[in-house]
Amino acid sequence: MSGAIKKTIYLDHAATTPLSQEVYEVMLPQLRENYGNPSSIHHTGRRAFDTLQVARASLATSLAVRPQEIIFTSGGTESDNLALLGFARANLEHGNHIIVSTIEHSAVLEAAHRLETEGFRVTYLPVDETGLVQLIELGNALTDETILVSIMYANNEIGTIEPIADIAKLLAERYPSERKPILHTDACQAAGFLPITPNQLGVDAMTINSAKIYGPKGIGLLYVKDGIAILPTTVGGHQELGRRAGTENIALAIGFAKALEKAVTEMAVTSSRLTVLRDHFLATLHELIPTIIVNGHPTKRLPNNIHVCVPDVEGEAMLLMLDEAGICAATGSACNATDLLPSHVLRAIGRDENIIHGSLRFSLGKDTTVEDLDYTAETLATVVSRLQKLSATPFINQSLYAKRT
Repeated sequence: MSGAIKKTIYLDHAATTPLSQEVYEVMLPQLRENYGNPSSIHHTGRRAFDTLQVARASLATSLAVRPQEIIFTSGGTESDNLALLGFARANLEHGNHIIVSTIEHSAVLEAAHRLETEGFRVTYLPVDETGLVQLIELGNALTDETILVSIMYANNEIGTIEPIADIAKLLAERYPSERKPILHTDACQAAGFLPITPNQLGVDAMTINSAKIYGPKGIGLLYVKDGIAILPTTVGGHQELGRRAGTENIALAIGFAKALEKAVTEMAVTSSRLTVLRDHFLATLHELIPTIIVNGHPTKRLPNNIHVCVPDVEGEAMLLMLDEAGICAATGSACNATDLLPSHVLRAIGRDENIIHGSLRFSLGKDTTVEDLDYTAETLATVVSRLQKLSATPFINQSLYAKRT
């Protein structure tokens, strides 16, 4: 495991994906030539505006929605913020209760916390041990004051797929003749693997991030169904029909549109191939590391997600040793150099903190091969063996976290 890395095995596609060649090729002319501001009225500005509308129309076609229902943003975080903050503030007269799950991305959870400081009441919906939202729990949480439900389509850490269509049906049945709470879903991880047509899912708002689908970074979208009021969270201009201020980036928009088109058209083939690889990898890990624990739902999970815990071994140590061998993965937790708090997702599904800190997330991509995964599994088994020999007792000192319980 020493010496120069001969090949990089990238297994962190849930964090971000490499830019595809086709996306790069459609972006390049825009970067060089289409430099106008789409808000300008001269011919260079009009050209930029027309190109932006082409990108918007393409994204709308991929989602089977209307172009005016697409709001360009800087990415998934801004889209989630806009969905929660923008809708809640615009609809306070109709109620002040919001429901989110306990395993949402921090972009949703921190927006919910912000709304609490503004007088909104937030219910943090628990999940079961596999990460699934329970419909009966959601039904019990709904009130006459509920205006928004935000449940992610697929979890970014453990890969569990939530029953979004069933949630939409529950809301429609619960509020048949009165104002229904809108349903927002963060579909950043789902795009490219699961159907993402908002009308078929029954959602009123949806977040998608270009960086997760082999598109450029720095751009995303928020789909908002026609007729839904939303206030901008970024102000200073009247772009995006007054819903998001800031000059749009033409090259990013065109690249994003191409990336989503490819993600939708290639979804079935991509999902099928990666499901086979995922299951092979899991079986190999179980064989080589019998103590390994798999997190998330056993079947209702993303095709490219493998999230595991190794008892009594620290995740960051494994991650660094894998990186030395040329393997890029993630700890699967919120831990980093300055934050030792364990993953809120793993806490929500009931994992012990000793186990949480031994977590790893592998997320596969289009170029992942069975040889890559076999090498990764063998390398990880060696890493685990070495680390276990170095530690006669569990790595985590519970006293470090005593004040956080």
